[in-house]
Amino acid sequence: LGRWILRKACMECMMWPGAVSVAVNFSSQQFHQRDILSDVRYALEVSGLPAHRLEIEITESSLLRNTQWTHDALTQLRSAGVRISLDDFGTGYSSLSHLKRLPLSKLKIDQSFVQDIMGNPNDAVIARSIIALAHGLGIGVIAEGVETEAQRDFLASSGCMSYQGFLFGRPLTVDAFEDFGQQYRATASA
Repeated sequence: LGRWILRKACMECMMWPGAVSVAVNFSSQQFHQRDILSDVRYALEVSGLPAHRLEIEITESSLLRNTQWTHDALTQLRSAGVRISLDDFGTGYSSLSHLKRLPLSKLKIDQSFVQDIMGNPNDAVIARSIIALAHGLGIGVIAEGVETEAQRDFLASSGCMSYQGFLFGRPLTVDAFEDFGQQYRATASA
């Protein structure tokens, strides 16, 4: 199923404007299959999608198993141009030493730290720390689960400029996304 989802996501992305990329979540089990590099290369090849338009999202639990193999696989994917995001950052059991060794493109602040960022000072401190850590390491950062303008404004004032969440839109089917894209292009060109 994971292979099919990867290929389908790459094929769908090829039908979108060139500036649009696709992020595909990989389970720890899927990521640690020995043929994962071949799966990614095959999906890019059959779809024609340039590697820089593909982002693979892994969780911290994916980093715990077979760390040398994980490092080598991520390095090869990144060398091929694929972007690597560490999803749900801050909720797993990984060591910060992984951040300095692994070729990550982005940290994704878990929504559990964003939900009550305005009411819980600990969540605010953690979010700011993750943002500062990412910037210090030269890694992009995105906040998950942003639902209010107050959350976005707090994150922006802390240095986070990328967000995902219901404030910006609900999940869409491929058809609905394509309709949205057509409406956006029509509005932008008017």
